[in-house]
Amino acid sequence: MSKPRTGQAPPKLDREQFRQRFTASFFDPAFNVMRDDIARIEQIAWDNYQQSHKSPVTEKAGPGFADPDYDLSIEWRATRDRLLAAEARQKDPATPSRVLVICGSARNDGSCPGEMSKTFRLAQLAQHELQTAGIAVDLLDLSLLISDYDRHIHPCKGCVSTAMPLCHWPCSCYPNHSLHQSNDWMAEIYEKWVAAHAVLIVTPVHWYQAPSVLKLMMDRLVCADGGNPDPTLTSGKDAEMAKAVELAGWSYPKHLAGRTYGVVVHGDVAGIEGLRRALCDWLDWMGLIDAGFTARLDRFIGYYESYADSHAALDRDTAVQEETRNVARAVAAAVGELRAGRLSKPDAALRDPRPK
Repeated sequence: MSKPRTGQAPPKLDREQFRQRFTASFFDPAFNVMRDDIARIEQIAWDNYQQSHKSPVTEKAGPGFADPDYDLSIEWRATRDRLLAAEARQKDPATPSRVLVICGSARNDGSCPGEMSKTFRLAQLAQHELQTAGIAVDLLDLSLLISDYDRHIHPCKGCVSTAMPLCHWPCSCYPNHSLHQSNDWMAEIYEKWVAAHAVLIVTPVHWYQAPSVLKLMMDRLVCADGGNPDPTLTSGKDAEMAKAVELAGWSYPKHLAGRTYGVVVHGDVAGIEGLRRALCDWLDWMGLIDAGFTARLDRFIGYYESYADSHAALDRDTAVQEETRNVARAVAAAVGELRAGRLSKPDAALRDPRPK
């Protein structure tokens, strides 16, 4: 069997390095009156770090898991249970149709940029069009990562590249309390994706690519494409066991397949076509179904004009506003066909000879 390759990870921080990292959060002199209390909390955090208290509160997995006696994180289990409930609602024909509209820009007027993003305005146009069609909308504004207190999408750790079954659905890498990797927004975001019948992504181009806030979410959705829904199967994060499970035969389940999607990409100089193609390829790979040619939009707004007047450029560009509405209309129509069982996917019955 293929053995895990090791030797890259550095040693743990020493006591003084840990103290410097921990106390950096309390730089403000307002904390001075509590320095003794902070020192006591630091000692507890140090002990937890040394003892690797990743998931300090667990319970036996119980029936339905490969290893019922495995000590399963209660936080992971709570997220898993919410996803199961969301999936049941999504598949219930009596529930309202639901679309997740994602604002992929990092900019908002609640932080350093001092101004809302054009992406948010376009997302609102799409939201209004969908609601007019009688569809419930979840608006996921990823710019909250820059303006909300201690809100995070922690980066993907790449477990899937060790072995697919090591990547759990939903992700079990976070929270990691021993490393202070908490307040991970993805637990809520997974639920929004599962509950949706369609996803509509609106995003700008940052340096020819997706903005970092959007890419963080995309990477953390790798577990939706082939991820392992039973952490006890790999005894948590046992790399050698996960390799054995994959090599014995893994089905690479697509947990979000069958939903439909639309994409709006805008930029001001370059990169719109490449990012639109990358997003659509990614969604196609996960088994989502595009809502037609009109639902895959890339456009320049204020081409080579000043950043300072970019909102005025959007005001003038009524065509791109209407094209964004058309993306929403196409998604609304596709959702109707999806829920009626008429959304065509001609290759649905074909067996993939490369399931990965």
